Amino acid sequence: MDVYKELRKIWDAISTDYEGKNATFDIRVHKKLLDIFQVGDYFYYIVNVRKSVLEMVSHEMELVLGYPQETITLDFLVGLIHPDDLPFFLNFEVAVGKFMAALSGERLFKYKVQYDFRAKKANGEYIKILHQYVVIQKDIDNVLTFAVDTDITNLKKEHKPALSFIGMDGEPSYLNVDVDNVFKPTKHIFTKREREIVKALASGMSSVEIAETLSISRHTVDSHRKNMIKKTEAKSTNEVIQIAFNNGWV
Repeated sequence: MDVYKELRKIWDAISTDYEGKNATFDIRVHKKLLDIFQVGDYFYYIVNVRKSVLEMVSHEMELVLGYPQETITLDFLVGLIHPDDLPFFLNFEVAVGKFMAALSGERLFKYKVQYDFRAKKANGEYIKILHQYVVIQKDIDNVLTFAVDTDITNLKKEHKPALSFIGMDGEPSYLNVDVDNVFKPTKHIFTKREREIVKALASGMSSVEIAETLSISRHTVDSHRKNMIKKTEAKSTNEVIQIAFNNGWV
C-alpha cells in the first residue's frame, strides 16, 4: 500500500467552503510555550495539507530522529511510521477529516488533533511519538497545519495508538475516539526464529555463523531462509532483508 498516496486521497477530500486564518497564532509564542511545557524532546513543522508538502521543519528534528533537516520531506516523514501503526495513522486522518468537516467557521481553529505512533530513527530504533497539530490557515489554495512531534517513549509503553480532539476556548474535548476501521493492521509473517535469522543476515553473518550463534544446524538456517523467500515472494535474501526492514519485522 502506498501510504503517502492514500494520505493525499484523504486530504484531497477537504472542502473549500470556508476560508479563514487563525489570527491568534504566532509561531514565536508557541515556541516559547513548547520549551516550557513539552514533556520530552520535540520538533515542529508546518504542513500544507492542500498541497501535501512541508512548508518548514525545525532544526530540533535532527535531535529527535537523527536525520539531517535539509533532507526531510513529508513523504519521508510518513515513511518513518512503524508499519503496524500505519493503518491507525490513516484511519485517524480519515476521522480527522470528518471531524473538521463538521466544524463551522472559526471553530476550525479551536481544536488540537492529538494521536501517537512509533517512528524510526536514523539509527534504526523505533520511538513513540506524540503527534499534535492545529489548523492555522484554510483557503482554496492552502490548508496549513502547525504540528509538534514529541518523543514520549518513556511515558507511554503500550503500543496501541489513540486519537483525541482537544477543545480550546471553551470547546468540548473528545478523548480516545473510536474510528472506523478503514484500513486493517498488518500482521507479522515471520516467526520469532525467522526474525532472528533475518536480523543476523542483515548484520552480515553467514549461515554457518548464524547456526553457531543460535545453536542450530546450518541446514535449519538454510531452510528458514528458503521459507522466508517463499513467504515474501522475494528473489533473493537481500530482498527478504529489505522487505523485513520496510515492514518493521526486525
